[in-house]
Amino acid sequence: MLDNLIVQKFVSLTQNDVILGDRLLTIPQLVRVARAGVRVKLTDNNHIIKRIKAAGDYINQAVESGKPIYGVTTKFGGMANKAISPEDAAELQNNLVRYHKAGAGKKLPVPEVRAAMLLRMNSHLQGASGIRWKMIERMKTFLNKGVTPHVPELGSIGASGDLTPLAYITGAIIGLDKDFLVDFQGVEMSSLKALERLGMPPIDLLPKEGLAMMNGTSVMTGIAALCTHDAQTLLALAMGSHALMIQGLGGTNQSFHPFIHRMKPHFGQVWTAQQMVNLLAGSRLSFDELNGTNHFDGESLIQDRYSLRCLPQYIGPIVDGIKEICQQVEVEMNSVTDNPLIDINRQECYHGGNFLGQYIGVGMDRLRYLLGLLAKHLDVQIALLAAPEFNNGLSASLVGNTDGKVNMGLKALQITGNSIMPMLTFYGNSIADRFPTHAEQFNQNINSQGFASANLTRNSIELAQQYMAVALMFGVQAVDLRTFQVAGHYDSRDYLSPATKPLYEAVRKVVGKSVSNNEPYIWNDRDQFLDAHLTAIVADIQAGGVIVDAMGRG
Repeated sequence: MLDNLIVQKFVSLTQNDVILGDRLLTIPQLVRVARAGVRVKLTDNNHIIKRIKAAGDYINQAVESGKPIYGVTTKFGGMANKAISPEDAAELQNNLVRYHKAGAGKKLPVPEVRAAMLLRMNSHLQGASGIRWKMIERMKTFLNKGVTPHVPELGSIGASGDLTPLAYITGAIIGLDKDFLVDFQGVEMSSLKALERLGMPPIDLLPKEGLAMMNGTSVMTGIAALCTHDAQTLLALAMGSHALMIQGLGGTNQSFHPFIHRMKPHFGQVWTAQQMVNLLAGSRLSFDELNGTNHFDGESLIQDRYSLRCLPQYIGPIVDGIKEICQQVEVEMNSVTDNPLIDINRQECYHGGNFLGQYIGVGMDRLRYLLGLLAKHLDVQIALLAAPEFNNGLSASLVGNTDGKVNMGLKALQITGNSIMPMLTFYGNSIADRFPTHAEQFNQNINSQGFASANLTRNSIELAQQYMAVALMFGVQAVDLRTFQVAGHYDSRDYLSPATKPLYEAVRKVVGKSVSNNEPYIWNDRDQFLDAHLTAIVADIQAGGVIVDAMGRG
């Protein structure tokens, strides 16, 4: 997955449909459906369709015979010692959705809810949940017609999965009540009105269907999948930013020599070192010393400072961590996460706990921590660039026009970065190990906090995107100033490495600053407002625009 990190980019609307049921679902496919509106198709594999029907038949027979099955012929959770009659079995499921309409807070963004619906479909297609094909088809219709249920961002402890968030999806797709709202292609309306527009009547849930829809990790996992995708993009941009900064500082590539990293062959470290060799290859601003030569002049340091020299050793664990988290998220995406599960081959029903979102909770805690580490490293590089004592001859705070008596360069931009970086490291604190353990009559006496962790990570990703914009602006200004020292002009294009030139050009394009021989990116303070540049860069990163694409061409 991370082997192709540098060539990642968002996929356009023209890509092929995503077909569910025939093969494992991937994070890039989920992103295409959630964000780009790519259509979803269901498998026509008759074996899968028969399995789904057989699981539903098993539940119907169990209800008729009075077989004890949790949440089907009994009440839920701490009340599971109370039997439910066959006459009340269907109403039990519909009422489950009603009483879980208890969420709080703001609405989840549309892409996150779309991702959740896609994953709920994918879970049910394995035929272990006892749900009708019609329910899966309804979610497909909602996705393909751009109808997205309103889901609150608070209300799940990730123990029995995302009960409350999934209740909002369930209530909307069946039309349980007018108070379940949806976004219909950008217009808010009642789910009942949306179903009328779609030509679909409201339906009641059958035994097990409410539990099957709501007992699962699909919402937290959908959010997590989008976060891991964005984290990979941020890692790629961080590598590009570091490459710009190393060139701006006039550093060397010797620290990335393959020999060094064969002596300590962690995957992430070796990968990072090789990527930096590739990113710096052909640069006329940094030193190419892979042949063992050294530019020591008796005055400057014989080797780069730690933030440059130890870059593979520092970034390596971040690479390894993101790779492992992506693998865990994809396993969760392709899992059946409700309870109980039906083995139609043996005609048995097993009670368990696949709905616990611990992998997502721990994984998202870890991802936020890694994003903080990523920002910490860039923050140190920015500090080197801003300080004339350490930036190898560049101006203080990377002032462009040093003859301008009031110019202060990127001083305030560094402070903005300093304000974001501590928040990112603060978000790195874990939540999966937090209370409560007493929920729901002590039935859910252990919980994952996976939904909360995923939402915190979503916020952390947004902060990291803001921070990356700061880093890119520093990188572009630094290479322009270094080019002036080397060549006597500010046009860096012929002096940058071929791999970083597209990134440099993309940033300038997004902020509307064309390359000039006479001026660097930022010349006089009064020529532009830096917040406008930050806003433009962040918007491009979030849209997977030319800045992200530039790393693909790198």
